[in-house]
Amino acid sequence: MESQRNVSEFILLGLSYDKNIQLFCFVLFLFGYNSLLVGNVLILVSILSSTLFHQPMYYFLSHLASLDIYYTSSITPKLIGDLLLGTKSISYGNCMLQVFTMHFFGSAEIFILTAMAFDRYVAICKPLHYMIIMNRTRCNLFVLAAWVGGAVHSFPQLFMAIQLPFCGPNEIDHYFCDIFPLLKVACTDTHITGVLVLANSGVVVLATFVLLFGSYVIILLTLRNHSAEGRRKALSTCGSHITVVVLFFAPAIFVYLRPPKTFPEDKVFALFYTIIAPMFNPLIYTLRNTEMKNIMRKVWCQVYFQKK
Repeated sequence: MESQRNVSEFILLGLSYDKNIQLFCFVLFLFGYNSLLVGNVLILVSILSSTLFHQPMYYFLSHLASLDIYYTSSITPKLIGDLLLGTKSISYGNCMLQVFTMHFFGSAEIFILTAMAFDRYVAICKPLHYMIIMNRTRCNLFVLAAWVGGAVHSFPQLFMAIQLPFCGPNEIDHYFCDIFPLLKVACTDTHITGVLVLANSGVVVLATFVLLFGSYVIILLTLRNHSAEGRRKALSTCGSHITVVVLFFAPAIFVYLRPPKTFPEDKVFALFYTIIAPMFNPLIYTLRNTEMKNIMRKVWCQVYFQKK
């Protein structure tokens, strides 16, 4: 590995050179990151402390909340520190670690969202067989498959990044280390590597998006046979999930499902699937979910009165 590179660190150019924009982004992302941590911890504690944990949808939601914390924490603290201190260097080892963790937790989150879509499909389209199909063993298998799928996706990404030779330019036009920006500063022909990355990341994003889109088309068609109250309740639950999917997948498809090139807009789109979508997940899944709001109110009121 050492013979393939002459750089020990990279310079992340970040989102902007403007000091005022940097200050604004620092305040915004610091607030957003803290909100994400608090919101997801509240969701986790509320689900784990109640009977909701035994329901498949909330069992998956607890894993999604955990993944949101891990996924965003692999990127955002470094970004916030760079915006505050003005130092934007990252060591070679930490850069490779960031490539791995970002893809590992991000792809695991994609697979959990897919499991949640399947759960909604079974609940609405096959309600009489719901408890048989979505038993705890199958739910555990879905979660295990999400983590294994994350590893299967991310290890090839890491291997391709480690194999890249770096012998001169070390400025990455991004706010975190990702494979496409690294291809741009590698001192070799990266065409084949770019195609492999496209086949890996692009196929994962597209295949899961098509699967999710198809499942919701079937759900919407099935809802035509439900009562008005049943449609309202189902659409309320599915609406939260669809919002999360759109916020996450739309920018990810733009970035990864295309020839291996980088554009200035990539950094803006990356903000959606690395920070904005995970930040809004707690709000989307609580404000639009009456059952979740009630159980959070009950759990935290009990905690408050026990302290009294």
